[in-house]
Amino acid sequence: MKLHHLRPSPGGRRKRKRVGRGRAAGQGKTAGRGTKGYLARHNKRTGFEGGQMPLTRRVPKKPGFTNRNREEFAVVNLDALAAKFKANQTVTPEALVEAGLIRPRLPVKVLGGGEIDRPLNIQAHAFTRTARQKLEQAGGSAEVLGEGPQKRAE
Repeated sequence: MKLHHLRPSPGGRRKRKRVGRGRAAGQGKTAGRGTKGYLARHNKRTGFEGGQMPLTRRVPKKPGFTNRNREEFAVVNLDALAAKFKANQTVTPEALVEAGLIRPRLPVKVLGGGEIDRPLNIQAHAFTRTARQKLEQAGGSAEVLGEGPQKRAE
């Protein structure tokens, strides 16, 4: 037996029904669509539910939009850094994770919340303007890690 010898079993396939081709086609003059009216002459529009309030209008809408390009940061305030680290200490993202201030795997952004009274050398992916100013006033330094889109938040 070869591939070109294969046939469907008898009665296994039915001929396609050619609807709307007149009385000779064997499906009657109206092709099973009833008599006259919108549905006899057109297809229903997508989403039409027979007059019931359609799903697209039943579901509540969420206001605004979601920015697909948003970059998420693990944020930490200066007062939290001042509480956990000693003067002249170098603070890296790994040290912040060990101290329990942030969770791993996100880029770190330092915010200017609270006050800082000691010089710290902080390495993070982004700093706010106020955080950088407060750090430098206390005698510390802010070092930006990595390249790319994180650098814009200075």
